[in-house]
Amino acid sequence: MASSLTTLPFFISHPIQKPTLSFHPPSFWGDPLNFNNSQTLSFQTKKHVRFSPVQALVKRRKELPFDNVIQRDKKLQLVMKIRKILLSQPDRVMQLRDLGRFRRALGLQKRRRFIALLRKFPGVFQIEEEGVYSLRFKLTPEAERLYLEEMKVRNEMEGLLVVKLRKLLMMSLDKRILIEKIAHLKTDLGLPLEFRDTICQRYPQYFRVVRTERGPALELTHWDPELAVSFAELEEEDKLAETRDLIIDRPPKFNRVRLPKGLQLSKGEMRRISQFRDMPYISPYSDFSELKPGTAEKEKHACAVVHEMLSLMVEKRTLVDHLTHFREEFRFSQQLRGMLIRHPDMFYVSLKGDRDSVFLRDAYRDSQLVDKNRLLLIKEKLRALVVVPRFRGRVVKTDSDDREEEEEEEEEDWSDFDDLVDNEMGEDDDGEDDDMPPDFDEDDDNVKKGQSSKEDEEKVPSLVFPDGRPRERW
Repeated sequence: MASSLTTLPFFISHPIQKPTLSFHPPSFWGDPLNFNNSQTLSFQTKKHVRFSPVQALVKRRKELPFDNVIQRDKKLQLVMKIRKILLSQPDRVMQLRDLGRFRRALGLQKRRRFIALLRKFPGVFQIEEEGVYSLRFKLTPEAERLYLEEMKVRNEMEGLLVVKLRKLLMMSLDKRILIEKIAHLKTDLGLPLEFRDTICQRYPQYFRVVRTERGPALELTHWDPELAVSFAELEEEDKLAETRDLIIDRPPKFNRVRLPKGLQLSKGEMRRISQFRDMPYISPYSDFSELKPGTAEKEKHACAVVHEMLSLMVEKRTLVDHLTHFREEFRFSQQLRGMLIRHPDMFYVSLKGDRDSVFLRDAYRDSQLVDKNRLLLIKEKLRALVVVPRFRGRVVKTDSDDREEEEEEEEEDWSDFDDLVDNEMGEDDDGEDDDMPPDFDEDDDNVKKGQSSKEDEEKVPSLVFPDGRPRERW
């Protein structure tokens, strides 16, 4: 007890120090790493660049005109998937039972009768009987004629498709892109399904297919300076040509930024967007190997590349996931979706559907494209065949009706093909074979019962006395 009391002043008179923990590993762990030595690991010598993107924090605002474009193509995408499977068959005729093998490819997870699904689109598909209890389907004469017209237009536009591929390769860092990555954009660019064996092989004076460790890639063989002009530069030249015709030729006093209607931004946000627009334009075809990631100049170049890629699309829109496949070729940042949202004056990101889509804002006016090419006009004709009702006299929903429903139910998901089939065909599944024709006797019996009940009501005799006076009915 006395020894403990004598040591107490010793701890009080000296400042308290934190104990230092030292750990000596056993001999079987090996010698500890000495990072002060020059012979260190290679990853320790790399200088990490701090990522500081342009801080233009803008809250994403839902815009119905763009979201209606995704909703409008909900049924059309399903029909085009079925048509793609049908076109791969000989003579473009397919047994109905064979369509069940493509449920996963069509996005249909639940078991549903395909005969009821195809009957919802009588303007596109035609079901025929082949023998006893055997059904097959093919395209209707109108849809067949539209398909042949589409093939003719694609053959005539092959030169334009070659230019699109050349411009896409010219924007890349190594002037080389994997073919499997280009395949993600084949529908958006308007490329045919077999573009790997047709367009990629026919023009060796422009590009060639080379083998890489990651698969075949398309490599540029000729640089054309006339193609190294972006659509944004051409639009700017047109605007300058219009201002030259004015009587008073002077620069505008205020730099107005075009923003979506109803988007409220603070003064700081508007100032940052204006400063970003006032930066010198960086062409997407310029050499960007020296641009440091995370800088405003690199984001300016990335926005120019996305703008040019969307300008090459048929509908001036694509999925955000498709753009992320080109991070290596265009040095996109990991926050590509956030970068698109930070610039609402150029792009709009829609959350409709299974995956997010990005639109080129200048190309649309109230959910309608300003410039439509021939392929898009054919697609609109196919959309008109999709909405053809099965029975005459049925009211077909228009875009305005869909827009009203969208305003009432903003949180409803319209992108699930399985929900589409549930709504179209009901939740009941009797498990019958798809080849069995539907039974229409039940509806006829209901009609006959309704008519007989009306006739019985009319034949009820009136109660009278023997002398003809009316008798009161109890």
